[in-house]
Amino acid sequence: MQTTFNVYFFAMEKQKVKKAVLTDAGYATRFLPITKTLPKSMIPILDKPITHYIVEECMIAGITEIIIVATEEGKSIYEDYFHNTVQHIYQQLQKQGKEERFRKVSQVFSLPNIIVITQDKNLPYGNGSPAIVALPYISGEPFIYAYTDDMVFGNSSVKELIDVYNNSGEDVRAVIAVKDIPDIDVTKYGITKIKEDTENELDYIIEKPTPEEAPSRLVSFGRYLFTPDIFNYLSPSKDNLGKDDELWTVDAIHRMAKKQKVLVKPISGAWKTTGDPVNYLQTSIDFALDNPEYNGKFKEYLKSKING
Repeated sequence: MQTTFNVYFFAMEKQKVKKAVLTDAGYATRFLPITKTLPKSMIPILDKPITHYIVEECMIAGITEIIIVATEEGKSIYEDYFHNTVQHIYQQLQKQGKEERFRKVSQVFSLPNIIVITQDKNLPYGNGSPAIVALPYISGEPFIYAYTDDMVFGNSSVKELIDVYNNSGEDVRAVIAVKDIPDIDVTKYGITKIKEDTENELDYIIEKPTPEEAPSRLVSFGRYLFTPDIFNYLSPSKDNLGKDDELWTVDAIHRMAKKQKVLVKPISGAWKTTGDPVNYLQTSIDFALDNPEYNGKFKEYLKSKING
């Protein structure tokens, strides 16, 4: 009798969120010429590429497998960074008595299992297409979908999404991260509307609206928790293409919210985007000022430039 109960209880439990899909499959033309050779999210913030920070955010949340969707040109660069043990560098440092400098390299190999795949050029351009490419690796499980040009300082937004999902009912099919930013330029982002008489259920989301069209200043950014149901709304058919004939993730979320329950989670951390050179520079400065390893001398330097 006890065995029967245990089997039944296990069958009723939600699947744990253990996988994440990270996207860096665009051309990043705003960062040319560097992005003709280097994937945008392999550009560093101090001593680590942007993607590394996103992987760490996922690891804190208990993610054990990460699928990075890259361009054909970027695939080998990602694989080299996450999988090449560069023992020749360690041996050189060992000879010099500087093994401690290799510590940060060793930490790369303690990250979750990372698989790098390439974007299918036959799919429409757009930030929803990498999810379709990663579908064979999802195996019918809930997963995190993250854009690698978005960073979060402070608490892991991935963990916050997973916590909401774990504590919600069985009818919840997605949880999306948002940030309330009153002075945001809504024409650059997906903007959300919460259903009347609900605390956190999504009514609809609109991609890059005019200020008059925007229903709020709750900005949706690149952190989502999806169940496999999302693929019912993310097919690359002509009817599903949005602005500029691209396949937009937020359009799929909008379609899902009309038929199934999608929750909205305002995150507690500070959201920063690196999607263009100015925001990338600002994020780099903010990160340096927040990092005790660098901020002392760097603050003094900035003061000297401002006062000088």
